Amino acid sequence: MTTKTFFQPFKLCSLHSRSCTDIVCCILFIIAILGYIAVGILAWSQGDPRKVIYPTDSRGQFCGQAGTPLENKRLLFYFNIMKCASPMVLLEFQCPTTQMCVEKCPEKFMTLPSGMLHSTQILALGLCPAMLTPSKPFTRRCFPALGLKGGMITVGNNSKFDDGMGNMRDAKDLVDGVKNATVVIEARQVVMKIFEDYTQSWYWILLGLVIAMLTSLLFIILLRFLAGIMVWIMIALVIIVIGYGIFHCYMEYAALKGEPGANVTLQELGFQTDFSVYLQIRQTWLAFMIILAIVEVIIILLLIFLRKRILIAIALIKEASRAIGHVMCSLFYPLFTFLLLAIVIAYWAVTAVFLSTSNEPIYKVFNETACEHSRKICEPTNYTTSPMKAQCPDSQCLFAFYGGETVYHKYLIGLQFYNVFLFFWCANFVIALGQMTLAGAFASYYWAFVKPDDMPAFPVFSSLGRSLRYHTGSLAFGSLILSIIQIIRVLLEYLDHKLKGAQNKFAKFLLCCLKCCFWCLEKCIKFLNRNAYIMVAMYGKNFCTSARDAFFLLMRNMIRVAVLDKVTDFLLFLGKLLIVGLVGVFAFFFFSGRVKAFENTAPNLHYYWVPILTVVIGSYLIAHGFFSVYAMCVDTLFLCFCEDLERNDGSAARPYYMSSTLHEILWKNKTGGNIGKKEANF
Repeated sequence: MTTKTFFQPFKLCSLHSRSCTDIVCCILFIIAILGYIAVGILAWSQGDPRKVIYPTDSRGQFCGQAGTPLENKRLLFYFNIMKCASPMVLLEFQCPTTQMCVEKCPEKFMTLPSGMLHSTQILALGLCPAMLTPSKPFTRRCFPALGLKGGMITVGNNSKFDDGMGNMRDAKDLVDGVKNATVVIEARQVVMKIFEDYTQSWYWILLGLVIAMLTSLLFIILLRFLAGIMVWIMIALVIIVIGYGIFHCYMEYAALKGEPGANVTLQELGFQTDFSVYLQIRQTWLAFMIILAIVEVIIILLLIFLRKRILIAIALIKEASRAIGHVMCSLFYPLFTFLLLAIVIAYWAVTAVFLSTSNEPIYKVFNETACEHSRKICEPTNYTTSPMKAQCPDSQCLFAFYGGETVYHKYLIGLQFYNVFLFFWCANFVIALGQMTLAGAFASYYWAFVKPDDMPAFPVFSSLGRSLRYHTGSLAFGSLILSIIQIIRVLLEYLDHKLKGAQNKFAKFLLCCLKCCFWCLEKCIKFLNRNAYIMVAMYGKNFCTSARDAFFLLMRNMIRVAVLDKVTDFLLFLGKLLIVGLVGVFAFFFFSGRVKAFENTAPNLHYYWVPILTVVIGSYLIAHGFFSVYAMCVDTLFLCFCEDLERNDGSAARPYYMSSTLHEILWKNKTGGNIGKKEANF
């Protein structure tokens, strides 16, 4: 057989030998994207993010909005905060009392003169509150300035107050109203504080992520030239970093001994929005210490039991380093993937916000006495002359919430669902594009008989062009299957949340089984898709055929997959863990102010765990992006090796494409077509 003959099956760089695959799914994906753009335009034309930012008065106007008469009136004042004690507040998210925008909160007691005709008329029309109580601004709302004096709740300096109707009330009567009003906005308060923390620390977070990127890049470059040494250094540093974490947790645990309140349990403390409170009790550090100790023991045991396999995996990483050396631009391809994912995430988030704020203001009837029109929708413009007002003289037409009865508003939930589904589909498509591009580049290295002469000039760009030109449909097909499974998992989580109070144990058990099954199914589909993309990149066949070929090829080499591929993944995971650990420890000491050198440099934050978690998660994503190049290289070389082993025999007519090093690592003597005794060592 001539050289041309044994090159025939692997026309990676011959564009004329390929044709478009899965065209129907490609067309469907394009239509879905166009629909997604239409949903975004519709949401942006109807939505109003001001509803999230500004408090809203009883007329649906935004307090403090720039360019309006209420620009200087940033605070929301409740006419009668005690009406917020009604349980309906928690259902309708609005107190049944008039609310108006004010420049500042009341600072002293004031009441309308009782018994006068004009006072009665003013109160009946809801033009003024019956009383003013000393208040303080909290989350841009005025709440009574409650205090504690002699074991009694006070407002101002008094334990009683005049409610404006001639009745003396206890100050504690205000507590329920304040509680219900604050529980409605508590989540918003936390979100606003987190947002403020981001505005104060974004540049430090960005610096931390840049450090993580440079550390990952340096590690990958060193791995390229010193693979064996770097792997052992990585293993040693992971053990040392986790060991230091255990030591630090023990020191914090010991330092809190005898401190007031340090012996409170996590169960007694309950949920706190300020997570720094948890770091002031001993049980938190004890839990951290136990978790880190378990992780340390597991890693050490795995290293002991897999020591022989690790040596083989290190050799495989060395071969992957040589491949990456010929395709160096592949190290920077994750930056392109990050950019595309950032665009997808930003589009989804902005569309979700605009969809959720595209409702219209809804006004309802609120009254103190019995009324048949209570909680019915009303029009505030002509309510004073309406039959509802005539039948219920003491009622008011107040802003209740944002909603709507139009066709658009009825399908808002469906549009939100479409937004989430297309987010999954687009994100999975971007990840799949990255996998196929890298697989094509590394496959072109493997199937080049004379390396690097037979490789294309720009392997990554050539592979990206092939993937987009011929295999967009296959990428859309694989990502669609994965997205359907992920959206089912989201629905199951939603059902689980709704059924938390249910007493049906069988339903809970069934739901738990379904969640477990779909989690396993998602992992299997991700693994199968990854290998299917490698086969598509090699042969240019459609997704189903490539997935079938990849599945049976892996089944025929199951032992090698279990031993080599997964051990290599474990070593690369340790590398990601090391980078996250180093950057995370640095971020913790910087933002928490536990190092005196950083006390004046670190920003003043509500929750210092916000930037720490952001840096840790961001560092993991960055490290995962860089190490995914190595992981994809190893997977591609492994699949190419298995294919090479089945198609060729090493003779002059059918020589192997694998390098002598890879041949020595992954293949042992073959006798009569069967793997010899040495193969059993796998």
